[in-house]
Amino acid sequence: HSHAGKPRDKPSETSEVHERKELCHWPCRCPPVPSCTPGVSLVKDGCGCCKVCAKQSGETCNEADICDPHKGLYCDYSEDEPRYETGVCAYLIAVGCELNGVYYLNGQTFQPNPLYKCLCVSGAIGCTPVFTPKLAASPCTRVTDRKKPGQPICGLGQHKQLQSTNYRLMSAYRSLPLVLKKKCLVQGTPWTPCSRTCGIGISSRVTNDNTKCEMKKEKRLCFIQPCLTNILKTIKIPKGKTCQPTFQLPTAEKIVFSGCSTTQSYKLTFCGVCLDKRCCIPNKSKMITVQFECPSEGFFKWKMMWITSCVCQRSCSAPGDVFSELTIL
Repeated sequence: HSHAGKPRDKPSETSEVHERKELCHWPCRCPPVPSCTPGVSLVKDGCGCCKVCAKQSGETCNEADICDPHKGLYCDYSEDEPRYETGVCAYLIAVGCELNGVYYLNGQTFQPNPLYKCLCVSGAIGCTPVFTPKLAASPCTRVTDRKKPGQPICGLGQHKQLQSTNYRLMSAYRSLPLVLKKKCLVQGTPWTPCSRTCGIGISSRVTNDNTKCEMKKEKRLCFIQPCLTNILKTIKIPKGKTCQPTFQLPTAEKIVFSGCSTTQSYKLTFCGVCLDKRCCIPNKSKMITVQFECPSEGFFKWKMMWITSCVCQRSCSAPGDVFSELTIL
């Protein structure tokens, strides 16, 4: 009993209080809104005060300097025990991404195209241009004029220099064509290349051509070529020519998809082949609806691309290459 009061005389080391630095101060006093590099989110700081460029993977973070929430980053304070004041931005454990048959881990950066750098975030892929224009602080000489004070005066050479550093990306939803239907300005992306070079594949697009005028993803079946072991024996290329743009099989056949076959037989037009390095792709097509019958499972319908003509060209991209049509203007 004589030692009962001793532990109370001095607090133990585990109960020692570590004071954290005050990082947030109110009322808010914010500097000018910063210009973040492409791919870095402009967010409100952890104090709920000012717009800041979010911290990226591996950068230090704290209560005020938050990690980029749009990239699945969080502030890991585990190395700052016991204060837990300063941390390092790290990725949450999440699913990876798959693009053109290549698997990427969550948080992994990669460059599938020379013009774009991409990032995998929880199964979604986001991309930004590799290069950015250099922004001059004062692009033109500023002189004071009596009529228009403070107006920038640019010479012809300076205008050309400004134009060379500016660029814009093609818009995601392009007019195809621009049509007004029941107060809805119909627009959409082009159909993606067929997912398969032979056999039944799928292509998709985003369009608002529907009753609600909402941007939705549409899918259709596509059949560019039948999967034949030696297609050159089936296609006869005319003498003196190196390409045969289109061809048809001798008889009409039923289309097989996911173990189901069409209720009707079709004599489809396919894209042909070339003896040189050119490839033949659909040039003109229309949309039809085909009905499939499944053994003991009933019927279902799909929209399908009906090829009417093909063109042979040297620009050949792999099916599913989302960057094939992207250009910087």
